Amino acid sequence: LFGLAEPKYKDFMAGLLPTVPSETIIGVRVGSLRKIAKKIVGEGQCESFLSELPHRYYEENYIHALIISGFEYDKCLSEIRRFLPYVDNWGVCDGLRPKCFSFNRKALIGELLSLLESEHLYTVRFAIEMLMLHFLGEDFKAEYLEAVARVKSEEYYLNMMISWYFATALAERYEETLPYLT
Repeated sequence: LFGLAEPKYKDFMAGLLPTVPSETIIGVRVGSLRKIAKKIVGEGQCESFLSELPHRYYEENYIHALIISGFEYDKCLSEIRRFLPYVDNWGVCDGLRPKCFSFNRKALIGELLSLLESEHLYTVRFAIEMLMLHFLGEDFKAEYLEAVARVKSEEYYLNMMISWYFATALAERYEETLPYLT
């Protein structure tokens, strides 16, 4: 990772991630992180890498998110449960985009509603983002709007996700969402 570091990119990322200590940001671009994640998977080093929690650097956490996002549903969910308590910023949280969730919505919804009850900021943010990405279409239920509306916080990065969720819900489900905004 240090061989791929770009000092100006590190400074840029430090500005985007003000809650992350700058000494834990190396400054490696996401494209390179994707290649590294693919290499770790291809060389069979996943278990070793994933077992090394907590990671020290932002980029290591991002690679972790990329790797588990490619797992099949049961393993992915197990690894997400293990990883979320270590997620400490919006960048890694939003980089966690499991491909398998699209194909497992019926099993997923209960898990997401449960995650909304967490005391951990980024666990709740992740749950809301997944509700936004997977449950505003054909699997939508108005009760999901209510579940997100019940989340109360003073945390900026959680409130931003709630706002993003309702803005997207308004675009996708105008009639059902409007009462929450009025």
